[in-house]
Amino acid sequence: MSTQGIPKAFVKHAGQNPAITSIYTADPSAHVWDDGRIYIYASHDVDPPRGCDLMDAYHVFSSDDLVNWVDEGEILHSRDVKWGRPEGGFMWAPDCAYKNGMYYFYYPHPSGSDWNDTWKIGVATSDKPASGFTDQGYIEGLGGFAMIDPCVFVDEDDRAYMYYGGGSKCQGGELNEDMVSIKGTMLDMTGLEDFHEAAWAFKRNGLYYLTYADNLEGNNRMRYATSDHPLGPWTYRGIFLEPTGCSTTHGSVAEYKGQWYLFYHNQDISGHGNLRSVCIDKLNFNEDGTIQTVVQTKEGFKPVGETPVSEASVSYPAADGFTGGGAAIVQTTAAEPVVRGLEAKGAYCEFRQIDGGSGGRATIYIHYGTTEALAKVSLDVNGHDYSLINAPSTGSAELCQGIAYFTVRLKPGSDNTVKLTGGHGDIAVSGLTLSLFNE
Repeated sequence: MSTQGIPKAFVKHAGQNPAITSIYTADPSAHVWDDGRIYIYASHDVDPPRGCDLMDAYHVFSSDDLVNWVDEGEILHSRDVKWGRPEGGFMWAPDCAYKNGMYYFYYPHPSGSDWNDTWKIGVATSDKPASGFTDQGYIEGLGGFAMIDPCVFVDEDDRAYMYYGGGSKCQGGELNEDMVSIKGTMLDMTGLEDFHEAAWAFKRNGLYYLTYADNLEGNNRMRYATSDHPLGPWTYRGIFLEPTGCSTTHGSVAEYKGQWYLFYHNQDISGHGNLRSVCIDKLNFNEDGTIQTVVQTKEGFKPVGETPVSEASVSYPAADGFTGGGAAIVQTTAAEPVVRGLEAKGAYCEFRQIDGGSGGRATIYIHYGTTEALAKVSLDVNGHDYSLINAPSTGSAELCQGIAYFTVRLKPGSDNTVKLTGGHGDIAVSGLTLSLFNE
């Protein structure tokens, strides 16, 4: 299990939506595991956007309070899928389940260049919830045209069920004990009105729920149906999430510390339908078990528990960095020097001799300030181009009060280099903080 905490100085005391802002994430699959933490398994929208064909990897985030999220890092990339589409990409909405002491990560991925006709449902496994996943191939008999978005629900009797679908077709079936094969055949889920994709199943007070995205053009909504049996027949109940401003919608439902929540995505940060961000809002029920319409909020909610803090973090101030391409270390009216000039294309700041301890996962926290609505920096670690990192406005470039973070893998010892490259808005950087997972 992860023992990572949040550096004490970075702990937030109020929530926000979107809840995860440093990178673009979509299709959140939320689960509470035996360690008491809640985990989000999300797809990753690649920036700059071209389309969903570029979605290449999955990230996991975990929390003890639903406000402060640990980036657990990337757990699977298209290059790890040996049976997959030669061109990669198309790592769409995933899910995860736990059984037999093992975590099973399910994901849709094409097996051929003709992507929409060659979908399969892949499975990767690990004995840990957020690292160490190894691809095990795909589930025989599943897939085909537009059949995507797997969801696996493990019932109270330990029987597991797989749901998936797209193109107005939804199917479900029971998994064998091995969790990687289907018992019998998949069944059409009947009783669903205007099904499009994004099936998600859960159980509350003995009643089974199946939620999904509908076909409203340009602004999908989330609908749901209920049943007394995990495979239906289903009774349609209505719409519980109105359009989020994003052309797609996709969500999951989980109970945490006595309250139910909906995890979904919108495009509020980017304004672009292929650059989405995870949001969280409360999900409430009427006495008869029907779901109340979810109130979409900007502020989120207060933390629902204590936030573990990490004392094992090391800071690397801007004064220790090396700059080029027009960037420079300057003294401002604030107490500490900052890197400025990063708005120029090719401008950079490089931090060398970063201590990776014994090697492995580490979260890089970038201290920044910007008056831009959204600035960005490109993160390169040891020559590997990871991602554009989002830096939403802090209202000031003088005081670097913003924090953007991303988890990478470092080499053992001090032979690690972190490079931030600009060209994506006026942003000041006062340094980095590094927090090791110490696994």
